[in-house]
Amino acid sequence: MAAPGATRDEEIEVARCSRADRAEQARLYAACFKKPLPSGGLEWRYDASPAGESVSLVARASDGLAISGYACSPRDALVGGDERTLATVGETGDVMTHPQWRKRGFFSRLDRAAMDEARRRGWALAFGLPNRRSAHIFLELGWERIGSVRPHLFVLRADDTARDARGKDGRWKRWTTGFEQRRCARARNTLGARAGTFHIERVERFDARATALARAVEPRFGFMVRRSAEYLNWRFLDTPSGLHRAFALLDGATLAAYVVVQVPRAGERSGFLVDVLARDEAGLAAALETGLTELARTGASVVEATALEQSWWAQQLVRAGFAPRGDEHALSVILHPLQDAHPLVAAARDTSKWYFTDGDRDDETVG
Repeated sequence: MAAPGATRDEEIEVARCSRADRAEQARLYAACFKKPLPSGGLEWRYDASPAGESVSLVARASDGLAISGYACSPRDALVGGDERTLATVGETGDVMTHPQWRKRGFFSRLDRAAMDEARRRGWALAFGLPNRRSAHIFLELGWERIGSVRPHLFVLRADDTARDARGKDGRWKRWTTGFEQRRCARARNTLGARAGTFHIERVERFDARATALARAVEPRFGFMVRRSAEYLNWRFLDTPSGLHRAFALLDGATLAAYVVVQVPRAGERSGFLVDVLARDEAGLAAALETGLTELARTGASVVEATALEQSWWAQQLVRAGFAPRGDEHALSVILHPLQDAHPLVAAARDTSKWYFTDGDRDDETVG
């Protein structure tokens, strides 16, 4: 792409995208991010969700080249399991500007257009987890900072992968990886003692039992993206990367819990605990242990998981032996109300009451 000249703002076209534009958006994505995009990744993300089609936009220069992009993907969410509050919310992602066109103000036009379209569709709010480079821009455009999200780390093996991961928080962390691995092993023993006894099956497709489990859990949380069999199949089992593994923990015919993990990529040794849902304490402990067992079996040396600070999930990760990473790894959580009076808006402002795991992030895969 040629370096930009003195293109005027009025010469930039902001356009809504459809399936026909995914190849163009994928090329822009490849120019903006180091993280590879699997073939079909944008079609999966923008077009296949049971919650509906994403709002996705591009800004095109006068020569027709896409130079900036923005997406906001729908999720169904509710407050405390109350069906009367069920509504669509949007989660921002793939906010990108080609390196040669940055700091030209295109992002603000895309943000306004995206929020206008989300409001027109009747969505209650939008939220996001922007990176450090873009977080301040969202705030300048009127978004609210409502909390922070922090990664947590569990050491399965004290090898170079684990030392490198811990070394990102300082030399002392790297040097003490062996002690951390033993601490995690002790925590895992405690986790096993709390776990109930269940029949464990690999999930090939989620069914109505997963929907029923989610309905039983929803009343415990102030803000939660609705899980259903259809949503879980799309989110984890139909993904282009094929990196997710799901397991059901059965008490007779009843689904007591499920766990979803992301196994290490080829040549890597980092795995992720992506999503867990459980009816009770015994099911939760057993699900966590099942996830750790699968990741160890598939070669992971470390397991990562992300949680909103002061949330239930953060507490459960620490209790299971995960250690929170340093402040430099934390990201902001931001909110844009679209219907100010909607109950979801007030509920979303208290992130300590969210149910939010890595499975609720916009990206298909973590890391």
